[in-house]
Amino acid sequence: MITEIDFSKYTRFPGEVGNVFDVLLHKAEGIDRLPHWLFAGVLFLVALLPTQANWPYTILLYIFFLLDWLSLALLPVRGRSFGPPKPPVLILAVLRAVFAWLPPPVWIPLQIIGTGLVIYGFWIEPHRLTVTHQTLKTPKLKSGTRLRLLHLGDLHIERATRREEELNCQVKALQPDLIVFTGDVLNLSYLQDRISWNQARQVMSEWSAPQGVYLVTGSPAVDLAGNMPELLAGLPLRWLKDEHISVPVGDECLNLVGVTCTHRPFLDGPRLEETCQGLSDDFTVLLYHSPDLAPIASRLPIDLQLSGHTHGGQVRLPWFGALFTGSLYGRAFQSGRYQLDRLTLYISRGIGMEGASAPRVRFLCPPEIILWEIEGTGQV
Repeated sequence: MITEIDFSKYTRFPGEVGNVFDVLLHKAEGIDRLPHWLFAGVLFLVALLPTQANWPYTILLYIFFLLDWLSLALLPVRGRSFGPPKPPVLILAVLRAVFAWLPPPVWIPLQIIGTGLVIYGFWIEPHRLTVTHQTLKTPKLKSGTRLRLLHLGDLHIERATRREEELNCQVKALQPDLIVFTGDVLNLSYLQDRISWNQARQVMSEWSAPQGVYLVTGSPAVDLAGNMPELLAGLPLRWLKDEHISVPVGDECLNLVGVTCTHRPFLDGPRLEETCQGLSDDFTVLLYHSPDLAPIASRLPIDLQLSGHTHGGQVRLPWFGALFTGSLYGRAFQSGRYQLDRLTLYISRGIGMEGASAPRVRFLCPPEIILWEIEGTGQV
């Protein structure tokens, strides 16, 4: 059971400018400004250390490094992703160097496997958009009442790619009654890029559903307060800002609550409580970018919280899960469905990827959209 924690003494929070992760991402961008010849020299030094100047092995390991560099440098050329290649290449080189301390009959096959994993993680899985189907039964809706709710999150547009094309094809094919988006429109590297703005607006302009399209903003460092009014202006969607509305479901209604995320539960919690004042007893859905408000939401008359932000960690290991999540609760909130008392929480793995110098990689954590089939079981 995940219990509420008081974070009011914390000084740094996920999803804001200046937290440790944000600082590291932006400092690492300096690696990409290194001249090619100097960066190539750094990679050679990394190859030299574990192979102990055994030149055939040094050259072989160096070739694996260069193949990674070539692979990542081709991503924007082929329109797959648009991040700086050198920082993740250096990370991959260090990881490869660790295995190169093993005997050559062991480390050479592992390096070949590593190349396959790099190709899969950077080229294939980030575009393997999946549709996750979830069901929820509630006595707060009459028996026979059904709602198809589509949850989208974490677009992080750099440039529109085939992933976004597939996204909108799926949105149309699934024919949801209601669409909700839980924040983070742009990629962290493209917050002031007008091409990214225009392509993000084009993607979102194609979303439509009979009961409407609703959104909340995401992390303050991504969905900048100064950007959002212009970025969303004129789009066929409703931006919920610390408010609740009633949405028709057949001849009934559900409550849709939207709260702006600051990543400070001790501030956002009281705003959520205030926003929930005057709620009817109808089925209630909370839209909030981060899962970290769920322990507070579980005390309130909220049935379903839809969140994102963590991206599921983007890189997951078998039997272990996410290496890192952007949650104050750490790995307790990764992705998927959780039950906190009577509150159902779902954390989306998101659609896009973070930005700055963060690798545009996914492994065992493909992008997803979630179709909820909500069925009433109450008395007619």
